[in-house]
This record gives sequence, structure tokens and C-alpha cells, in this order.
Amino acid sequence: MSIARLNVHVFRAPTSAPVATSFGVMRDRPAVFVRVEDSDGAFGWGEIFANWPIAGAEHRARLLIEDIADLVLGQVGNDPQRLWRELTERTETRALQCGEWGPFRQVLAGLDTALCDMAARRAGVPLAHWLSGGASASVPVYASGLHVSRAVEAIEASRAQGIEAFKVKIGFDEERDMTDLKMLIDGLGPRERLFADANQSWTLDAALRFAAQAEGLPLGWLEEPIRADRPAQEWETLAKACDIPLAAGENITGFEEFGTVIEGRTLTFVQPDLAKWGGVSGCFAVACQTVEAGLTYCPHFLGGGIGLSASAHVLAAAGGAGLLELDVNTNPLRDAFFAGGPVCNGVFAIPDMPGLGIDALPEEIEPFRTLELDISG
Repeated sequence: MSIARLNVHVFRAPTSAPVATSFGVMRDRPAVFVRVEDSDGAFGWGEIFANWPIAGAEHRARLLIEDIADLVLGQVGNDPQRLWRELTERTETRALQCGEWGPFRQVLAGLDTALCDMAARRAGVPLAHWLSGGASASVPVYASGLHVSRAVEAIEASRAQGIEAFKVKIGFDEERDMTDLKMLIDGLGPRERLFADANQSWTLDAALRFAAQAEGLPLGWLEEPIRADRPAQEWETLAKACDIPLAAGENITGFEEFGTVIEGRTLTFVQPDLAKWGGVSGCFAVACQTVEAGLTYCPHFLGGGIGLSASAHVLAAAGGAGLLELDVNTNPLRDAFFAGGPVCNGVFAIPDMPGLGIDALPEEIEPFRTLELDISG
């Protein structure tokens, strides 16, 4: 059962509503999907992070086929976590040589998700149940990707789907952000929650200033107020000064780094992204550690349908009070995977199908293809 074939598919879907963050604007919706097949014909699907840089999607695909495939083909794929760790070690020198730690980690993350999907398909059970026999049948969803100044209509549309939590992007204009947040909070229903994401836009001083101005505001969490790589002392200072729970994780990589964050307890919400680091193997381990520490695991995800589905399965298996992130901006590379949409009555239902329940890419996304690469060994 050695790995015999790798396919990688790149898509870019145009959007009439660019997704704006404090550090840049996504003017189309990219996705990189990877398919792994073994010598017996078993297969699995994964997704590789491709949002940044803007030209990153095609680069990730070529990195997989032209620089990493030689380490993958011929390997036994029935122990995804072991293989992910081995590939991480074997690509360290290559990543160091070019300074591209992120892209290598992201490609390995997509490969791991595909291998875990394949293992669950072989076992004949949903990925969530392959990870944990006590996995939930569904996970609650929160709406994200909302610009704080243009969120009202999107929140109303999300309410119509039964969603009761919403995350807005801030970090654009200090005064206007605060005004808009207060307006949105005033419009919340009794069971609804609002989260805010600054996307690493502030210095510690700016974050402390926001914390002082926001004192008493019932925000569910404040996400990435400062850069993820700032010293632990800065995060500790902010956590002590801010009465809003802190959230981060999409830009943290490595068991040691997550372990330090979890042990330090500066974060209440831990948010790894399985398309950026770790895949299913790494993120499920971090999720379990998070829940065992009494913190909340909330997977980060802003991409296509395969990564969203995998994130839901990991959350369902990990348990706890976490929510699945659902970017509510238009994205056919996500929605085409789910008949009737990914959410119903505020939850994402885990399908009772082997693995992720995805046999092939939807025909609807074919017009958005920009690249397909294939290699066999």
C-alpha cells in the first residue's frame, strides 16, 4: 500500500466582493486541492493553504510536484502522523535553503489531510470517527470574513441560516472600528455573540489602547491583536490588561510553540489552521491538548470545501465548546462541495460517509481551474 500517485489541482474563482483584511485584500478565491492515491487504488483528498501571497496557489502546487513528491512516492501511507513527522524532518534543509518554511509546511499539511482521509476511507468510517469514537454528529458554526463597516447585511443573512455568532475584521481605522463594533453589539440578539479579528495589525501599545477603549464591551474574543511572533511577555501583558478573551493560532506552527501557548494560558481560544500547518494529524493533537487544558479549540479556516470539511471533522472529534469558522463571503470553491450549502440550522453536519465523504472534485468548479499537475512513481 505504498503511495503511487499525486495529483494537485489549482483553482481561482473571481469574486465581486473582495475579502479585505488589515494587511491586504483577496481579489479572487484561490484553492489548492491535492489527491493522494496508493498502489491498491485507495485515495484521499486534502487542501493546501493558498490565500497569501496572492500568487501563492500555483507556487504551492509546483512545490509539491517538483520538490517534495520524490520524498512521498513509494512511502507506506497507512500511518499519516508518522509520515508527516518524517517528511517534516526530511524537508527542513530544503526549507532552510530557500527560507520558505511556510510553503513547505502548508504542502505537508495538505498531504497529511489527504492521507488521513484515505486511512479513514479504508476503515469505512467518517474521518471524525476514525480520529475519535466519540465524535459529535455535527459542530456549531460561526460566520466570519466580515468587514466591520459592512457587516450588517451579512449578519442578517447568517441569522437566516441559524448562525448565532459572527466575527468581524477590524484594524482599519481605530475610531471607526470602535463605533462600528458598538453598533453591531447593540443589534445582537440575546443568544448571539460577536468576535473581532485584528489580523495582527497592532503594536502592543495600539492593542492596549483598544483594550482600554473596549473595556466592558461584550466581545466573545479578540483575535490576533498583535503579531503571532511577538514575545510571550507582550501577549501576557495584553492578556492581563484586556478583559476580552484572546484568540490566535492560525500563524502558530509546531508542537512546541502550541505547547508554550497552551501552557502559558494567555489564549482562551486556540485556532490552528490545518491547511497551514499540521494537517489533520498535527491539528488534532493540538486540539486534544487544548481541550484537556480547559481551553477552547476553534479551528481557523478560510479556503475551499475540502479544508472546511476536514476542519469540521477534527472539531467534531476533539470535542469541547469550539465553533467551526465559516467564511460567509461568496466562494464557489467551497460551496460546490455541499449540496444545499455547508450549514443548516447553525451547524455543520458530519456526513455518515467514509473519510471526508468527498469522492471527486465537483464539476461546477472546473471553469475556475488554472493548473493541474500529476506525478506517479
